[in-house]
Amino acid sequence: MSNHSETRTSRVTVRLIALQILVFSLLLTLGGRLWYLQIRNGQEYANEARNNHVQQVVDPATRGSILDARGVPLADNQTRLVVSASRTALLKMKDDGKAVLGRLAKVLGMPEKDIRNKVRLCDSKTPQPCWNGSPYQPIPITDKATTQQALQIRERSEDFPGISAEPTAVRRYAAPGDANTAQVLGYLSPVTDEEINKAKNTRSPLLRSDQIGRSGLERQYDDYLRGKAAVTRYEVDNLGRVIGQAKSDKGQAGSSVITSIDARVQAIAEKQLDQAMKDARKVHDRNTGTNYKADSGAVVVMEAKTGRVVAMASNPTYDPNAWVGGISGKDYARLTGKDSNYPLLNRAIQGQAAPGSIFKVISTSAAINAGYDFDGHYPCTSSYSIGGQVFKNFEGEGHGDISLGRALEVSCDTVFYRLSHDEWKKDGGDKPKKNANDWFYKTAHQFGLGKETGIDLPNEVKGRVPDRKWKHDFWMANKAGWCEQAKAWPKKKDFGTKLAREGCLEGMKLHAYDSINYAIGQGDTLVTPIQMATIYAALANGGTLHDPTVGKAVVSPDGKHIQMIKPKAHGKLPDTPTTLKQIDSALAGVATRGTAAWRFQGWPQDKIPMHAKTGTAEVYGKQTTSWFATYTKDFTIVMTISQGGTGSGASGPAVRNIYNALYGVDPKGEINPKAALLPKPQASLPKIEGDGTIQAQPIKPYVLPSPSPSGSPQ
Repeated sequence: MSNHSETRTSRVTVRLIALQILVFSLLLTLGGRLWYLQIRNGQEYANEARNNHVQQVVDPATRGSILDARGVPLADNQTRLVVSASRTALLKMKDDGKAVLGRLAKVLGMPEKDIRNKVRLCDSKTPQPCWNGSPYQPIPITDKATTQQALQIRERSEDFPGISAEPTAVRRYAAPGDANTAQVLGYLSPVTDEEINKAKNTRSPLLRSDQIGRSGLERQYDDYLRGKAAVTRYEVDNLGRVIGQAKSDKGQAGSSVITSIDARVQAIAEKQLDQAMKDARKVHDRNTGTNYKADSGAVVVMEAKTGRVVAMASNPTYDPNAWVGGISGKDYARLTGKDSNYPLLNRAIQGQAAPGSIFKVISTSAAINAGYDFDGHYPCTSSYSIGGQVFKNFEGEGHGDISLGRALEVSCDTVFYRLSHDEWKKDGGDKPKKNANDWFYKTAHQFGLGKETGIDLPNEVKGRVPDRKWKHDFWMANKAGWCEQAKAWPKKKDFGTKLAREGCLEGMKLHAYDSINYAIGQGDTLVTPIQMATIYAALANGGTLHDPTVGKAVVSPDGKHIQMIKPKAHGKLPDTPTTLKQIDSALAGVATRGTAAWRFQGWPQDKIPMHAKTGTAEVYGKQTTSWFATYTKDFTIVMTISQGGTGSGASGPAVRNIYNALYGVDPKGEINPKAALLPKPQASLPKIEGDGTIQAQPIKPYVLPSPSPSGSPQ
C-alpha cells in the first residue's frame, strides 16, 4: 500500500513539473514574441499601423442666403468652375511645383507670379495675395475658369498633378437693383488653424474647408449661415486603398437670414449719397480757397418705431465679390492702401466725427433738465466772448432774444454757448464741486452717446463724450508726450507746441471753452451716424432708444423653423412728454421756417410732418463735416459727408430725394401711393415655401422724378 501511494504521488509531482515547464515555455515564447514585435521590429510595425489611417472627404455645406425684407437675395450662391491647387502635393515635387504652376498659368491666361502668390502662406511679413487658410486644404486659384480650361486640366491630369477643376458653389453678392450693400453684408475668407483650434469645443466647430464671415452680416450671423459640412471618413492603408468606412457626419445647409434692408431703398440711398458727394466737390469752400473734398460719407434709413434699418450706405464702397475665390493683390491694395480711404470701413457704425448742430437737441434737453425754461428768452447775439476769446455764431448772424425752440430752428450757437458756460460756472469751473451736476455731459450719456447702440453688426465704435472723467484719463495717457514736446517752449512757439504746453500743464481740466464748444457738438465730441439715427428715431417715437437691427429672422433650410429677431430697447430719453413735444415742434419748424426749410420747399407737411436738424461741424485741419438728421412718424434718415460743407447744403438734397422715394412725393409735393417704395414700415416676412424656398417680390429699378425744388439757405 505504501509503495503504491508513493508511486501515485511521484506521478502527480512529475505531471505538475511538466505542466509548469509547459506554462513557463509558453510564457517565454509569448514574451519573446512580444519582445520581437515591440522592441526589435516595433518601429516597423508602428510605421505600418500609421499607414493604415483615416482620410476625410468633406462636402462643404451650402451657405445660407442673406435676403432683403421682400425676399430679394443680397447674398446667395452660384455654381462656378473653381481651379484649386494642393500645396501639399506641389511641395512634394522637386521644383516645388513651379513647372506645374507655369503650365497652369498658360491654360488660365493668368500671370504665373499671381498664381504663385496665391498658393503661398500668409504670415506677418507676407503681403496679400496669400493663403490664410489651412496649408492642407486645396487653395482656390480662380473661380472664373471656363469649361474649356477645366477640361484641359482634367484631360491632361498627368501635366497638372495636385491641380483640380471642379464645379463648386461659391458666394455671390447679387447687388439687386444696384443695391451694393457691401459694408452691411461683409465678405468671406478661409478659416485659419488658430480659429479651428479656438472653435474645437464650441457648438459650431470649424473644418479646414470652411469659409467664414469676416465682417458685416456674414460675420454676425456666421454660425447660422455656415451650416454643417458632410464628412465621410474612410480607413485606408499605406497604398491609399480603402479598407473600411469609419463614422461619418451628415451635412446640413446653412440657414437663411432675412433682413430689414429694402434693396430698392438701399439702392436709392447709395446713389443719393454718392451724388451728394460728387455735387459737394463742385462747391467752392471760401475758407480754404478750394472746392470741398467730400472724401467719405454715410447714410442710415431707419424705421422710427422699431429701430429696424431699412438702408445703410457707406462711401467709398467696394465690391464684396472681389473676395470670392481669393482676392488679387491689385484689389487688396486698392481696398487697403493709403490712397484707398478705407472702403472696407462701415462709416455708418465705425465713422466718428463731431456732430455739429444736430447735437443741439441733446443740449436743449440738458438745459431743460437743468431748470431752464423752453419758452424763455435767451439772447442770440452774433458772438460770445470769454477770457478774451471770441466765439462767433455761424456766419455771424444774430436773432435777438429767442426761445430754445427758435434757437433750434435757426441753429443759434450763442444761445447754447451761454447756457453751457453758465452751467460750467455753477459746477465750479476749473475747480469743480464734489457733486457737480454736469447736466450737459450727463444728458449725452442718457441719450446713449459714448457707448455702442447694440446694432447687430460687428465692430461698432462707441464715439466719445468728453466729460471730466474722459478729460482726466486722456491727460494721464498723453501727458508724458505733451510735456516732452513742451520743452521746446518758448524757443518754438508754433501752434502744436503751444497745444502741447497747455496739455502738459492743464490737460486734466475741463475748461470753459471745452464746455462752450461741446454745447454745439464741436470740440472733442465724437458720434457715429447710427448713434444719431437712434437718437432722432427716439425723438420720433416718443422717447424709446432701440437697439438698431438689420436681421429680421433666421429661416432653417427646410423653411419649417423661423427664429424672429425682435426689436429691443436699451433705454428712454431723459425727457418728459412735454419736453419731447416741444423739441418735436421745434424740429418741425427747422423743416418749415428754419435752416432746412429751403430743402423741404413743396413738402406735404400737413400730410407727412417732416422734422429736421442741420449740422456743420468744424474739424481742425480739415474742411467742415456736413450732417443732416431728419424724421417723420415712420422713418428716420441721418446723412453725413466728411469735408462736404454745410448740413443742408451738401446732404439736404439727397435726404429729400430719399424721402420722395419712400413716400412717392413728386417735386410739386403731390403724393402718389403707387410710386411709394414703402407706404408704411414692413413688419411681415416674405412668403416661405415648405421646402425653404423664399418667394421674392420682383424688384424694378426706381427712377427718381425730376430734381426737387431748391432755393438759398437761410
